[in-house]
Amino acid sequence: MSILQVDLPHARVLDLFAGSGALGLEAISRGASSADFVEKNVKSIRFLLANIDALGAGDVTTVKRSDAMTFAGALADRSYDVAFADPPYDGDFAVRLAALWLARPFASILSIEHRAGEKMPGAIDTRRYGTSAITFYRTED
Repeated sequence: MSILQVDLPHARVLDLFAGSGALGLEAISRGASSADFVEKNVKSIRFLLANIDALGAGDVTTVKRSDAMTFAGALADRSYDVAFADPPYDGDFAVRLAALWLARPFASILSIEHRAGEKMPGAIDTRRYGTSAITFYRTED
């Protein structure tokens, strides 16, 4: 999160594969103006809603029950300033999401967590942390 700290104030944030909402909620705490959370698991959504309520962030957040890949695929160019994604490691979600963003950047910045050994398309900025990595994508302007 500290890598994107300067990009977060007043940003419209998207948290794909939201789970508990940790990424989007952290962005709110660092000055983002709003966060939309996309999660399809009902149990995770209940936990996410409880976290939003506990932090009093209900007025700047929206929770959407949807498949993250389908949701991202329907977005227009630059619908968000910053998008975070922490997809399940068992599958090619990270690679597919990166390819989707490369074809049509739905956010000015995309941060995807993935397995450290996973080859991400068009990757320029990847940071490795043990068995995990985070790849950052940015539009040129």
